[in-house]
Formats: sequence, structure tokens, C-alpha cells
Amino acid sequence: MAKRIQFSAYGGPEVLEFADYQPAEPGPQEVRVRNRAIGLNFIDTYYRSGLYPAPNFPTSLGTEGAGEVEAVGSVVTQFKVGDRVAYATGPLGAYSELHVLPADKLVRLPEGISFEQAAAVMLKGLTVQYLLRQTFPLQGGETILFHAAAGGVGLIACQWARALGVKLIGTVSSAEKAEQAKAHGAWATIDYSHENVVQRVQELTNGAKCPVVYDSVGKDTWEISLDCVAPRGLMVSFGNASGPVTGVNLGILAQKGSLFVTRPTLFGYASTPERLQAMADELFGLIADGRIKVEVNQRFALADAAKAHTALASRQTTGSTVLIP
Repeated sequence: MAKRIQFSAYGGPEVLEFADYQPAEPGPQEVRVRNRAIGLNFIDTYYRSGLYPAPNFPTSLGTEGAGEVEAVGSVVTQFKVGDRVAYATGPLGAYSELHVLPADKLVRLPEGISFEQAAAVMLKGLTVQYLLRQTFPLQGGETILFHAAAGGVGLIACQWARALGVKLIGTVSSAEKAEQAKAHGAWATIDYSHENVVQRVQELTNGAKCPVVYDSVGKDTWEISLDCVAPRGLMVSFGNASGPVTGVNLGILAQKGSLFVTRPTLFGYASTPERLQAMADELFGLIADGRIKVEVNQRFALADAAKAHTALASRQTTGSTVLIP
């Protein structure tokens, strides 16, 4: 038997319970991982509340973690018992001492990266990797706009952009968050609570605007973002924190300068084990040489996952949060 967090009905943090369960034996292509650290992400609250449908009740939560391989399926050859591994795109169930998942969802974890670092950075870091290195492959020298620059993904993007020699303009909601973004490598910030984003982008780029805009906010910033894209530039809509973008008239892309738009996901880019490992290797390399720092600012015992959800929802957390089994 092992322990996990599970829930049997949608609701607030109070529906989460710390319970005994019997982990499955790995199938032929699966691996059982003993988690040493588990990532906490806002999407976990969407499954708990019912915004995203969960599979059969009772079910666990979480898709991100790091630990050691404890058992492997009959046809798994790329991993062996004792290997250090991490994952970010596995099936639900990471909020547990033991997690069984497909071997092709795991990456090898180098010795220089701790379990906590990996659990804190995999999902956010791989997101930044595909955005800056694949969706629009930045070469260095570009000036880009990145919304929510002081968020978990944003702070990694600030550091990665600086490492690439890219000028990142980050939107933020307060002076404190502006300082945070700049400390992590943002070239400039725009406080949208009292500054006009489009006007400031025009000023900062001498009227040229940005070849690419990264927008995880969605509905509230869609038109603002389009107005910041240079002619024939790319608008990357990769999240919908304020609600989904709907009812789009494609003609608006013509009016605003023959623009391109894409709605990518991590799963679309980390689509094979080889691609996933290559993305992770680039991320781990930047962490190992100090160009990206992973800030684990909160640690909760796995049994206290409900407290962690409460802290996350009430914006009491900064940087990354991990659960420790």
C-alpha cells in the first residue's frame, strides 16, 4: 500500500483527502516511479473544481514530478530500477508516493539537478522551451512581448530570453512584479494597471513593434497583443487565464498587418520521447550552468495538499511550489 491525495467529488480544497491506495503493477510499456518531489500547478485546481473533467472517481491529481524508478514493465529498455527521472506530461496521479506512467513520458534527470528543482520546473520550463526555441525560434537580438512576465512561466522566460540575447518586454500588474521580472532578466516591463501596453510597446520599439508576442492571458489581451505584433509577425496564444479567445474574425489578421497566429500546446511539441528528452536536456543545461535559476519558495508535505491549493488560489505563493511525499 501507498499514500496519495485523492478526491471523489468536485469542489474546493476541502475535497482532497490523504488516503491509502494500491498502486498498479507497471504494464509492459510502463514504469513505476517513487516520487521524491511533486510539482504544484494551477491546472491541478481546474481538475479538482471540475472545470476540466477528471476520469473515474476516486481519482488523484497532478501530472508533474521527479523521483526514482522502482519497477519497469516487461518491454521497457530505456530505464532501469534506480534511475533518476522526471515527468511533466504524464497521466493524472502525481500527487502520490508511487506513480505508474508510460515510459515515454519520462526523461532522465542529470545528477546536477535535484528532484525538487525538476518537479518545480519541468512543466513551466518545457513550455518556455517550445515557445522560445520552436514556436518562434529566437536567434538573439529580437525584442519580444511576453504577458504575465512575473508568473511561473514568465520568470523562466525572462531568464531564457536573457540567455539568448533577446530583449523581453514583460507585462505585469504591480511595481513589485515589475522588479521581479527585471531581476530575472526582463529588458523592460509594462505595468498594465496604469500604463497603455500598445503605446509603451510602440515607444520601446521605436514604432517597429514585436516580431512575436506570447500571450497566456487570452480573452482580455487578444486585441492588445495583436496591436503589438509587427507586420507579418506571429501572435502566440498559449493560455487563457482570463477566458478563451472566441468569435475571431480572421480578417482582423489582415487589417493589423498580414499577421500569423498559433495556439500551441506542450503536447504538440513534446510529441515523441526523443523530442521530450531533447527539450529537457536543453532546459537542464541552462539550469546546470546557472543561466536559469529554479526558485522553490514553498514546500508542503503531500498530506497538506489542500493547504497548498488554498495558498496557490489566494496568490500567497511566489516562484514554484512542491509537495514532498
